[in-house]
Amino acid sequence: MTELLFVYNANAGLLNAALDTLHKTLSPATYACSLCAITYGATSMRPEWRAFLRGLPAQTMFLHRDELAQRYPSLRSEPLPAVFRRGASDAPWQVFLSAKELKPLDLPSLIQVITERLPAAI
Repeated sequence: MTELLFVYNANAGLLNAALDTLHKTLSPATYACSLCAITYGATSMRPEWRAFLRGLPAQTMFLHRDELAQRYPSLRSEPLPAVFRRGASDAPWQVFLSAKELKPLDLPSLIQVITERLPAAI
């Protein structure tokens, strides 16, 4: 089964989440994680994003940049946020959506791009 790995350009943890929420709210133009900004509201995942993920024909995983460095050190040099894809659990990860591609997207556009690209990737 195809797997998608969504990696946020933010560190894990409650304190980091609180600081990110403040930054995203007070200064959205300087917030470093476009993926966080469009898929999460102030405190939780946006309902339309959650519903979309449930319907995907792929397994989804989510990591923060510090978790990525620990679990997949070979991906550390990739600009974040990013979405990676692999066809099998023993296959190498490939960039599915780069940081540059994610930056201008809003949530409907992100959903559209994933919907268009995923069938070709399966």
